[in-house]
Amino acid sequence: MKLAELDFSRPQSLQATEPAELRSDSRDKVRLLVSTPKGHHHSRFANLANFLDAGDLLVVNRSATLPASLPAEGGVGSFILNLSTRYDIGVHNDAEVWLAEPRWSYDRAEPLPLKAGEVFRVAGMNATMLRPHPGLPRLWFVRLEGDVSATAQRFGEPIRYGYVEKPYPLSAYQTIFSDTPGSAEMPSAARPFSERVLACLEDKGVSVKKITLHTGVSSLEMSEDDIEKQTLFAEPFEVTQEVADSVNETRARGQRVIAVGTTVVRALESAWDGERVRAAQGFTRHYVHPGRAVNAVDGLISGFHDPKASHLAMLYALAGKDLILEAYAGAVKEGYLWHEFGDSHLILPEKRSA
Repeated sequence: MKLAELDFSRPQSLQATEPAELRSDSRDKVRLLVSTPKGHHHSRFANLANFLDAGDLLVVNRSATLPASLPAEGGVGSFILNLSTRYDIGVHNDAEVWLAEPRWSYDRAEPLPLKAGEVFRVAGMNATMLRPHPGLPRLWFVRLEGDVSATAQRFGEPIRYGYVEKPYPLSAYQTIFSDTPGSAEMPSAARPFSERVLACLEDKGVSVKKITLHTGVSSLEMSEDDIEKQTLFAEPFEVTQEVADSVNETRARGQRVIAVGTTVVRALESAWDGERVRAAQGFTRHYVHPGRAVNAVDGLISGFHDPKASHLAMLYALAGKDLILEAYAGAVKEGYLWHEFGDSHLILPEKRSA
């Protein structure tokens, strides 16, 4: 599939610039577009349970967001370093190796003139540029000398981009399921969930289970014309035996497993052994696209993704290009909002038999 097939037209004015609770009185009042092969329905996230069946299983990401954007100073002057993923766990005692994105500022993304071996400072810590990530030149492996977690808690801020006009506290970037810190950016598909929504799901007989996938920076555009050749960096994940059993049992009954977020799809597909989901943990670079089948999930709750984003390839794989582009055209027409503070999309392809 070619990159142009992931493109669509969307006005810049449809980017959410502030948390949903500042536009209304609660997160669960964001709009919800429900897409099925029979058509598209407009609702509110608070009504999510109305579109699910007793016995369905929602799988959510429990990863909590880090204050991963840090001030930096080097030969190029002042910039920010957006931490993405740590890779040296258990190897070094006096330093940490992270994949990170150097940026001039939150709204200025052109590459910095950096070179391997360059020494700089990050929030008071000594740091060294090691090398760019193969295939992803805007991401660098960086060696940081010091306690990065403590430094981030003291000096860091949530990662944000130009469409978010002012900073918001870290709490705005957490979900109701956030209990395991590790994500550079919020697994935002779960942001509209509230206690009210969870109570309605319980009353309906819909269960909820948690996986972990610590997501890195998401600001990178697709760079390959053949989307199957796109490079993804590795992210840590864990699918427990309890979750694996729940997924397998739900599917055996002919009920639906619905992922809350693209991170959950990647984790469950990474744990698929060819016949069922198994307990698994480690790092995954699993890339879901139309050339690779979706095996472990039957539906998806997600936000709306940018033109040419790799996430759209996953949506095509799950529900087909025509359904997704039709849904996105309708979302644009009806003024749905994009990005982490935006509206929600429930995608339910044709129901599968046991």
